[in-house]
Amino acid sequence: MKFRILLALVVSLSLCAAVSAQDQNSAQDQNSAPQAGPNGGGYGRRGGRGFGGMGRGIAGTVTAASADQFTIKTFEGDTYTVDFSDNTRVLKMQGGMGGRDTSGGEAGEGGMGQRGNPPEQIKASDIKVGDAIAARGEVNATAKTVGAVVIMRLDPRMAQRMQQMAADYGKTWLMGRVTAVDATKVTIMGSEDNAEHSFVVNENTDFRERRDPVTLGDIKIGDMVRVQGALSDGTFTASSVNVMRMPGGGRGGFGGPGAPGNPQNQ
Repeated sequence: MKFRILLALVVSLSLCAAVSAQDQNSAQDQNSAPQAGPNGGGYGRRGGRGFGGMGRGIAGTVTAASADQFTIKTFEGDTYTVDFSDNTRVLKMQGGMGGRDTSGGEAGEGGMGQRGNPPEQIKASDIKVGDAIAARGEVNATAKTVGAVVIMRLDPRMAQRMQQMAADYGKTWLMGRVTAVDATKVTIMGSEDNAEHSFVVNENTDFRERRDPVTLGDIKIGDMVRVQGALSDGTFTASSVNVMRMPGGGRGGFGGPGAPGNPQNQ
């Protein structure tokens, strides 16, 4: 089965992989100075180590840059301000990241996998207007700001995929938390736009939890699902529904305001 990974997951894993690699390379230094990081600080005061401590994220194209701030237009069309400091890790995604591509492209084309070229540390000044970046940290969706813990300059091919995935949200795929199940209609709160969406299933819909087959009856309110299908005449018909179970048995998902993703088949 082909696997179409959520782009939000790809970005999150790329940032976490970078952190993990750098932490391994500087383990002794960190043991003696836990707050040390590549830019003169650790993750800073905004969050702790690991995925959970890095908060949420956004991605888009830089439209303005200053000494401590980027303005970006997200792939959904919103304008966000990304604030950073000496405590922010700034990295560059390298082409060929990952020996096994999980982003929908060929290995060596900016794909993310388990092996290959790790992200490279760069300076914030290396990021220019027109570059695509992903930023993780404290997202204020009302003020449209991000206090960045990690910023990554994206490979152009990855950025192009992300932009297309964002454009396809609600048209060919959905992701969100189930709020209601009414016969063959499922309503979710979308994780990408914090808006309500619904989809219908039929006898051809494939239900999975990871690789295991499940049924519509196994989907409960509160479950995080990713859905592939098609929108026609205002109705989204699901071809596949995947219940997202996190390691340790809990159900959950990835993403946040402005963090595009896209489910594909496996």
